[in-house]
Amino acid sequence: MKKAFPPIADINSQIVILGTMPGEKSLELQEYYGNKGNQFWKLLFTIFNTEFTHDYNEKQKLLKTHHIAVWDVLGYCEREGSLDSRIRNEVPNDFATFYKEYPNIKNVLFSSKNAAAYYDKYVGRKGGIDYAVLPSPSGANASMSFAKKLEAWKEKILPLTLEE
Repeated sequence: MKKAFPPIADINSQIVILGTMPGEKSLELQEYYGNKGNQFWKLLFTIFNTEFTHDYNEKQKLLKTHHIAVWDVLGYCEREGSLDSRIRNEVPNDFATFYKEYPNIKNVLFSSKNAAAYYDKYVGRKGGIDYAVLPSPSGANASMSFAKKLEAWKEKILPLTLEE
């Protein structure tokens, strides 16, 4: 059984970006979006006009500076490899507790359609929270260029962070 990471979040978090479950490379490195083929961090650093770094502490600082939390919908699952299509016997994370611990989160952005589908299946959308699905930053989503992903991510994320 694979186990997801605890959230990167603090009391100031207003947005949470939810993935499905960390892939093999992320689990190995113990870092969210650790696979170099995944564009998650490159997208965020570009959106916030910040020089990209591989330093995981700096990545986490970027999130906290912009009141963004990161977590996964699933807490546990069985899966060979990293593809969501291979997920079996999944167990969701405890979102009731998460939303109590981080009451300022009013925006949920899913980093893939699969993350949204698992959330809808196990958690359900609640009033008082806005939801949106972003194009997957995964290298497996090669049908969309980085520029197109960036445009879509900017459109969803920037207005939420400019309201601070």
